[in-house]
Amino acid sequence: MDRPDPTHDEDTHFGFSEVRTTEKQGLVDDVFHKVASRYDLMNDLMSCGLHRAWKAAMVTAIALPKAARPFRMLDVAGGTGDIAFRALKQGGAGVDVTVLDINGAMLAVGKERAAARRLGQRVEFVQGNAEELPFPDRSFDAVTIAFGIRNVPRIPKALLEMQRVLKPGGRALVLEFSTVDVPGLDKVYDAFSFRVIPQLGKLVAGDAEPYQYLVESIRRFPDAATFAEMMREAGFEQVTATPMTGGVAALHLGFRI
Repeated sequence: MDRPDPTHDEDTHFGFSEVRTTEKQGLVDDVFHKVASRYDLMNDLMSCGLHRAWKAAMVTAIALPKAARPFRMLDVAGGTGDIAFRALKQGGAGVDVTVLDINGAMLAVGKERAAARRLGQRVEFVQGNAEELPFPDRSFDAVTIAFGIRNVPRIPKALLEMQRVLKPGGRALVLEFSTVDVPGLDKVYDAFSFRVIPQLGKLVAGDAEPYQYLVESIRRFPDAATFAEMMREAGFEQVTATPMTGGVAALHLGFRI
């Protein structure tokens, strides 16, 4: 199968605005610098708190070993450590997690939280780009990304990299907001997203603009079936997409065979 080679610059979207692909990363970085210290609160606002249940389902789907067998996991765009800490709590003593994020402010939050939990020996924080993962081929048993893939300028390139660093038999899990598929709920969710979330962001965080972008970025993201096909094009096999809460989010799973 011919795989995509999305390395050239092209037009993409920052929310509903059209920008050059090379410009998007800087714009996204600025958003997350603004919300880093309030990232969990941001996810609570965006999902009405449901992101906690969705993340619990994703960590369960990693199938972490309970024994001391070594198991290497990479969490991409996971700077604050939320997924990493959940995985370390659920898995056995052999689980260790590498957290990669392009944003230094997000990583600073994660490192502080890891130190408070005394997890410094089992979790490593690396600053890097999802489109160019700084790890050798076949390095990890599992790769995860939660609510981060839609912010990557070249999503097909990031998926290729995730597939590259997986060991044969390893699994990739992508949790992302998706397209609501319940009649009536879609209109309610749109009204909440565009009218309420930015105003809550302004009230709670003092700035509505980052929340406006995040809402718009959700609407630009492909539906679950389309994204599952993107994973197949990147070389993943046995790909599944599981809608959550009427399609507000979806959990995508694929294997490197």
